[in-house]
This record gives sequence, structure tokens and C-alpha cells, in this order.
Amino acid sequence: MSRLNKTFKKLAKKSKTALIPFITAGHPHPLLTVASMHALVKNGANIIELGMPFSDPMADGVVIQRSSEIAIECGMTLDTVLDIVAEFREKDSKTPVILMGYLNPIERFGYEKFIQQASVSGVDGLLIVDAPPEESKQLMQLLKQHNMAQIFLIAPTTTKKRQKYIAGKSSGFIYCVALKGVTGAENAEYSDLKAKVKSIKKYSDLPIAIGFGVKDVKTAKQVAKYGDAVVIGTALVEKLGHCENAQQIEKTVKKFIKPIAKAMNKTTIKNKKDKVK
Repeated sequence: MSRLNKTFKKLAKKSKTALIPFITAGHPHPLLTVASMHALVKNGANIIELGMPFSDPMADGVVIQRSSEIAIECGMTLDTVLDIVAEFREKDSKTPVILMGYLNPIERFGYEKFIQQASVSGVDGLLIVDAPPEESKQLMQLLKQHNMAQIFLIAPTTTKKRQKYIAGKSSGFIYCVALKGVTGAENAEYSDLKAKVKSIKKYSDLPIAIGFGVKDVKTAKQVAKYGDAVVIGTALVEKLGHCENAQQIEKTVKKFIKPIAKAMNKTTIKNKKDKVK
């Protein structure tokens, strides 16, 4: 059983929703990324989504765009992203790590070479924003060969027919985009989210992770009621951008992530009890 499956099954037994923080590899500095990953796990993260820096991250807002620019300026490449995962695995063999990014760098690197090296490094899955299922056949085949998940996005505007198709091609989990627009969107409104998740669940038994617009305890608690996982990125990346050393990373992550993890656990357990009644 994969690390992703084990993690979701373990959390489901405890009626808990997974917390998936997103950080950009190499931001605020390449030497601090592994420390950030360990600090996140220590303070309640269940899965880590690690962004692969790219010069044109079209689905991301200004904060994550800037984090990619900084990482690239610091010399980050796909090779160094995989080195970071491998270093993280030296001390943590249990926490799933998902790579999120764009197709262009992987095409230049070479699909087969990249997936093989990612597998050896300890990567558990891949989320490529600009590669829909129709354009991912080779990637899906390679990922399957290496027991890695292919995660796809379902947007607020995705039709039910399209939801069914995407769900059928996904593995690991399905990423439900909560809001229209880019990451870090303000004024989150989740009124339609329950119906959206229910609709997706008709087509797949895979866990559903919800992201975009989640930025604090309040929004994380709202989203945790509906999905199997909550992704939080922009707010965390913004805070990490002010850190200059591992000690500041540890302090920042503890202050920001730990209360969110705690609040999510209380929310999901309470909801489970309410449903039982």
C-alpha cells in the first residue's frame, strides 16, 4: 500500500481530515526547505505538497509566483527539488510528498528520467497544473509503473461529465479547487462546496483535497467539514518568506500551522459525531 493510501486510511479511521501544506522548493532558500518540511510534519501536516519552481506559474497568485522567482534565483532546478525530497526521506519515510508544478520543465528534463528519479527520491505523486488527462497518457503510464499517484484538478466550472472523466483518470486523491481564479484568492465563499464535493464523490472513492483560498483557522475549519484533506499554501508561503534561518522556520510553522491542525481535528471529529447522532 502506498504512503498516500496508508495516510488517508489511518486518518479516516480517526475521523480526521488531512492537512496538506504547500511550500515552494528552494523558498525562502534552498538550505531551509528540508527544515520547513520537517517542521510542518512536527506541527500537524499529514502530507506535503512541494512546489517545483517555474518561471510562469499561471495558476498561482503573486505570493507563490514570487516564491518561484526567489527559488530560481537561488539556483533551484528539478534536480535540486528531487535532492530535497531525498534528504527529507533520510529522516522521514512515512509522510507522503506530492510534487506540484507545470509541464514545461518536466518535458525538458525528460518524462521517463524525471519519474524514475522522483521515485528513487521518495516522491509519492505528481500534480501538473497544465496537463489535463488527455495530455498525460505517457506520464500516467510511467507514474503507474513506479507506484506514484497522478493527481488532477477539478475546478468550480468543471461540468459533471468532465468531473466523471477526470475522477476516472485520477489516483492518490482528487484536488477540488474551491474558488475561481488563482491561488491566494481573497474573500473565500464556500457556499457551493458541499454540493461540489458530493458531486465528485459520485464518480470516485478517492479522497478529495480542497484548496485555493484557505488561509487561516477559520477557512480551514470551513473546508475541513467537506473534504478528506485541506490544502493551505499562499498564507504559509508568505510567512515563510520572512524567515532567514531554521529557527525562524520552526517558530513560524509552529505558530501558524499547529493551531490550524488542531482546529481541523476538532471540527472533523465533531462533525463525525453529529452525523452518527
